[in-house]
Amino acid sequence: MTDTSEPREHDELVDSTEQPFLSHLIELRARILRGALAVLLLFFPIYYFANDIYELVAAPLMAHLPEGSTMIATEVASPFLTPFKLAMFSAVFLGMPFLLHQLWAFVSPGLYLREKRFALPMLASSIILFYAGMVFAYVLVFPLMFQFFASVTPVGVTMMTDINRYLDFVIKMFFAFGLAFEIPIATLLLVWSGLTTADSLARKRPYIVVGCFVVGM
Repeated sequence: MTDTSEPREHDELVDSTEQPFLSHLIELRARILRGALAVLLLFFPIYYFANDIYELVAAPLMAHLPEGSTMIATEVASPFLTPFKLAMFSAVFLGMPFLLHQLWAFVSPGLYLREKRFALPMLASSIILFYAGMVFAYVLVFPLMFQFFASVTPVGVTMMTDINRYLDFVIKMFFAFGLAFEIPIATLLLVWSGLTTADSLARKRPYIVVGCFVVGM
């Protein structure tokens, strides 16, 4: 008789490794679908008020346009696509806490208790800091920046900004300042992972400041 115990044990081992992988994929799919559904549910009511939201987003620029100047749409579909894009961005923006919660619910079972105690406050802080960066850009940076742009406009040139390009510019600025406000989180992660130390960062502070200035330009 031939001994079939070894192939049978091998098959059981393969099945045991495939099952957790498949269950993880199923759970990941469920988390992604929940996140997409949440964004979709937010999108429809936001789209109804998309024009009002755009007026709010454009207010810092409109306040510094010359009297009688307006924003323009240089593409045929821009009056429809621009509010659509704004509504989608706003839905993702407002749904970000839920999306990150779904990500956390998927990842957290594989973390140690010490890692959970560290990661959860970091995740919450990163959300708050990103939102704070966007608010900082809208409240403080945009008015000063658009006032400067309006003041240096050459004589004979009328500022008539395209609505789609303005929205793209605003979204990029929101992300830039949101990511800039994540620097404390990134620094803590570098120190926690052992890639650097607080003393090393303190010694290299002048070089870091110059590097940030160069990158910012």
